[in-house]
Amino acid sequence: MTDKQTMQMQKIMQRIKHRREELNLSFQQLADLTGMSKSTLQRYETGGIKNIPLDKLEVLATALKTTPEWILGWDRKITDIDKSVIALYPGFVPGETYLNELEEQYIWVNVHGDSMSPLIDNGSEILVKKQDSVDSGQIGVVLIDDEEAVVKKITYGKDWIELVSINPYYPPRRFEGEDIQLVRVLGLVKEVSKSLQ
Repeated sequence: MTDKQTMQMQKIMQRIKHRREELNLSFQQLADLTGMSKSTLQRYETGGIKNIPLDKLEVLATALKTTPEWILGWDRKITDIDKSVIALYPGFVPGETYLNELEEQYIWVNVHGDSMSPLIDNGSEILVKKQDSVDSGQIGVVLIDDEEAVVKKITYGKDWIELVSINPYYPPRRFEGEDIQLVRVLGLVKEVSKSLQ
């Protein structure tokens, strides 16, 4: 393990410990929440285990009421939605495979427009988990006709998909029949970070 990887692992250990103590959780309580053993969790905090599997990291983040990328200490990398597919700009490049896998799953996106206001304001950053489907009623990033990328609440019917804005000024956009094929889900919105300016 290189010096950079060692420093990264220490950061992960510190963040797990800090968040657990911040929530006033004992190892036993965290074990109950995650289904992991106390000894495993203790070794995550002390560095006794160098590689945290991807699925374990996601479970641990949920139990600690945070996100996997926060535990990993990633710097935010932002891309814009601008009539093009969303490109991923990776942060650090760690050696461990599980970090690379997780890094490839998430992206920060800068949102333009007020169609999702007040939930997602113009200029907000959203954390998107890249996936090709979401449940009805969830907010996702959608590519329309391979040209227009939008952030919308997605609802499904028997033979239609509707893209709904939070701002009532913007009417829903419904795609029916063959037009459903024009809509491609790119990811699920997991978190919103709003500018204070």
